[in-house]
Amino acid sequence: MIVRELDELPRRPRTVAIGTFDGVHLGHRAVIDASDTVLTFDPHPVTVIHPEARPKLLTSFAIKRDLLAVLGVAELVVIRFDANFAAKSAEEFIDEVLIGRLRATQVSVGENFRFGRGARGDAALLRTRKEFETRVVPLVEVAGEDVSSSHVRALVAAGELRKAADYLGHPFVLDGQVVAGDARGRELGMPTANIVPDDHLVCPGHGVYVGTGIVDGVSHQAAISVGVRPTFETGRGLLIEAHLLDFSGDLYGRTLRVSFLERLRGERRFDSTAALVEQMRRDVEQARRIGSATVPPQ
Repeated sequence: MIVRELDELPRRPRTVAIGTFDGVHLGHRAVIDASDTVLTFDPHPVTVIHPEARPKLLTSFAIKRDLLAVLGVAELVVIRFDANFAAKSAEEFIDEVLIGRLRATQVSVGENFRFGRGARGDAALLRTRKEFETRVVPLVEVAGEDVSSSHVRALVAAGELRKAADYLGHPFVLDGQVVAGDARGRELGMPTANIVPDDHLVCPGHGVYVGTGIVDGVSHQAAISVGVRPTFETGRGLLIEAHLLDFSGDLYGRTLRVSFLERLRGERRFDSTAALVEQMRRDVEQARRIGSATVPPQ
């Protein structure tokens, strides 16, 4: 259940996990563990407080919602983060939201969580309150490195999708509406579903990837190109082109969810169309071999 208005919350005690949870990575999962309610914010607080420093996010709200659902979260409470909400003091947030509306009996946060006007609220302040138990979760480490959304963003942008998945606990996923391209893939015998990346979200670095495309809840292995197609003078910008293996159908105008598993190679210009087609065939065979062993979350 998704609740966007605090007035609409059923009156009952709750165990609440709080955070922005961009990416729903392993650290977030540790915070959420054993909570029946997740409290998050939309848009990301930094976009309101420091818009000049806003990060490109790992997940759209729809993907974050679905990743949380996979974890068994029964209730997702989404607070609209605007200037009025940002002006609330930490004490007001505790009294009005956590106690007054959510009736929290337990509050789970990461050790670096900050809240309230001027980010003055922290785990220590939460622990002073007797109305609920405060559960503070230390940073999670993978291979000796802290798991954080900023670190995962850097990995995805660099094309290190396998390592990013180690931190996320799931493959990196994005979605978008399928748009008409130049029909180049169809002409070359490998039709693609094309997505223009959302500029507010992280996009994998230019290259060719193994992945999946999810259509009507069904995963299809895919070879995915991210880039500007340097072999052809198209005049178009960045595009994600997903060739879904063993799939036929018209996806124009529909939303396609794409999961990235591993980078095969960088983007490069070919001297001839024939050379490009031969490489595309090799890419598809590699995608089939690697992708057959991996099933991403749906």
